[in-house]
Amino acid sequence: MQSRLRVQGHPIQPMLVTFPLGLFVSATVFDLTDVIGGPAFLGEVGYWTGVAALVAAALTAVAGMVDLWDVPGDRTRRTAVAFNLVNAVMAAMFLLTCLVRSHSPQRGASVAILVTELVALTVGGVGVHLGARLMRQFDSGRAESGGLDALAGSTGEIARP
Repeated sequence: MQSRLRVQGHPIQPMLVTFPLGLFVSATVFDLTDVIGGPAFLGEVGYWTGVAALVAAALTAVAGMVDLWDVPGDRTRRTAVAFNLVNAVMAAMFLLTCLVRSHSPQRGASVAILVTELVALTVGGVGVHLGARLMRQFDSGRAESGGLDALAGSTGEIARP
């Protein structure tokens, strides 16, 4: 599998996916601290961290959709579609929590919101597993097409099919 969006021969989407995942985990940690009795402002920090994660997830999804156009119709495509769907479900769950919180004046977390975020992170763990499988499939395809010598001279680019 060769990614359309690359920097120095490396696909962009696996790099981008770390941002929403890290921000979703951070938002959950802030919300956990708020729920167990930490300072009230941490709930609002958790809310805005979740919003930032949703923006990063949207950008990552766009990169994933661009890459999906060129994935061959085999096991790799099924894995890529499942990866994108799982990540979309995780983002949708966090979107739901952000929408619920947007109507409260302090945007603090509740136990129900925290449980929803923990379930969303569990779904995200499945996405991480699928992403690792995709990278193994990508690396095996790249190794067959020339390995590191195939990367020589590459720069940040959008490759044409």
